[in-house]
Amino acid sequence: MTRISYYNNRIDDLTREIALLRNRSRFFVGGEIVSFLAMIGFVVLYTVLADSTWTLALSVLSLAAYIVIRRMDVQTSEKMQQLEDLRTVYADEVAGARGDFTCFDAGERYVDPHHAFTFDLDIFGRDSLFNRINRTITSGGSDRLARYLSLSDVNDRSEIIDAFAEDEPWRAVFMSLGKRMKIDTAEMKRILRLVSRVKIVPKARSKAFLIAAYALITGLFVSLLLAIMGRVSADIPIWWALLQFFFVFILTKRALGDISKNVNTLHAQLKKYIDMIRHCTVKKDVPRGAAVHFASLSEAMASFEQLDRVLDGLDRRSNILGLFFADAFFLSDFFLIRRFLQWQAAYLNRIDNWIDSMSTIDAWVSMGTFRYNHPEAGWGEIVESDEIVYETEGLYHPFLGPQAVRNNFVIRDGNYYMITGANMAGKSTFLRSVGVNYVLARNGMPVFADRLRVSCFSLFSSMRTTDDLTHGISYFNAELLRLKQLIDSCQRQSRTLIILDEILKGTNSLDKLNGSRLFLQAVAKLPVSGIIATHDLELSKMSDAFPARFHNYCFEIELGTAVTYTYKIIPGVARNQNATFLLEQMLQEIDHV
Repeated sequence: MTRISYYNNRIDDLTREIALLRNRSRFFVGGEIVSFLAMIGFVVLYTVLADSTWTLALSVLSLAAYIVIRRMDVQTSEKMQQLEDLRTVYADEVAGARGDFTCFDAGERYVDPHHAFTFDLDIFGRDSLFNRINRTITSGGSDRLARYLSLSDVNDRSEIIDAFAEDEPWRAVFMSLGKRMKIDTAEMKRILRLVSRVKIVPKARSKAFLIAAYALITGLFVSLLLAIMGRVSADIPIWWALLQFFFVFILTKRALGDISKNVNTLHAQLKKYIDMIRHCTVKKDVPRGAAVHFASLSEAMASFEQLDRVLDGLDRRSNILGLFFADAFFLSDFFLIRRFLQWQAAYLNRIDNWIDSMSTIDAWVSMGTFRYNHPEAGWGEIVESDEIVYETEGLYHPFLGPQAVRNNFVIRDGNYYMITGANMAGKSTFLRSVGVNYVLARNGMPVFADRLRVSCFSLFSSMRTTDDLTHGISYFNAELLRLKQLIDSCQRQSRTLIILDEILKGTNSLDKLNGSRLFLQAVAKLPVSGIIATHDLELSKMSDAFPARFHNYCFEIELGTAVTYTYKIIPGVARNQNATFLLEQMLQEIDHV
């Protein structure tokens, strides 16, 4: 069964289940109306019938039935919402399988034209690699995935990714938790840091304060009981309650106001975060490399649930009458402050670590989904070597799908590969295939090749230079700045693979040729290997001057009544160009109009 067939089957199953729940919900609504009217009816009967004690019992039973049915209706609605979110997950995956990734975050905020390679290789932005992989439900997970794809945090995660890929039902439910709300991880951290600075009477946590609080509560109820018995004046429990309320209100007002102001905005996100943590704590078969992150979330669960109860207490304070009785008789705000202080002391300094663990898991879910969605892809082999190693068979670009033409290629340490060919022959796509698959391999993700064997090295590209008129930077000046950035980066790194598409496009042919030669001679002195695509056939003569280091490859085309593209890379220099041929065809078509 194909992935798209599986997803469509899940959508059909969920649609049927949602329909059943919707019918059940209608039944519950009817039951609520009937039980509520029955309760009212029995109360009315009690008032009009002489011997009608039995109607009160039936009224109570009707009320109990109403409460039970109402509870079942709420649970059904919640279940229906969960299934609808899950159905949306599968619908989005179907859209992605058909090439529509607009429902997923494209990571445009991570686009950086000055990054070593992400801008040129389409790592971020609309229809980018990130756009195809990303299924994160937290901003922290998105940031973590972006770091991985930028090679800012590289590791072999293949075992973890494979384990996540196999647990499709768990992943789908995890992703469904973010369909109605994406959690702002940075904002959560910011507000929790503000909470850590809230000033509260530190002695509120002490045992002496606790004993005093229980003594005051006990004293109030004793005085109330004595007043009912006529032993003391009724004024005593009244004044006691009033003084107790104002004492607690004044003592806790500022601190609770600060907590409420900072934390209440996170209440909805916190509840969703608790759902995420709860889902992680029930996962079975946790991969070995991920165990430490999952283990930490069990304690995190207790912490966030305790904070959630504090926030629920803050919400209940909005009822002024209820607040008065709660504080006057039970010192509610004092115990609320006390619970917050206990949470603050026990957990606050570990919150950042737990949030980071959740961000990591969130990124892994996306990577596992990418693995699951591409069973045709293989695994890259990372070898330990002080030299640049890049050996591949059947390499192709992940965006092209099964119709892609596959190529074999080997890059040796300190060698340069001049790639010539006509326009649209496949040079730029091949260069991006080399870079993108290296990024995937370094992260332990599936690669789009029959075989890919690489060592660990730095990557730098210059393929898509743009001018910046707002800062007075011309296209040619932007090219020079990019090449300078490249040289500076290569001087700092031990080993670098450079990927260049047309050096010095912004100048005339002779100047471009001389400048390109000069640049390649300079960069060849650094610990660098390179792939350079060019239309300048004269540049291919670098292999005559440096036969051991410069090698020529090309994408050849066939010219007949039309242009035939093979998209296969072969040794040698391209013989055929297509610009004049295609221009002549276009002009002939215009003449015939």
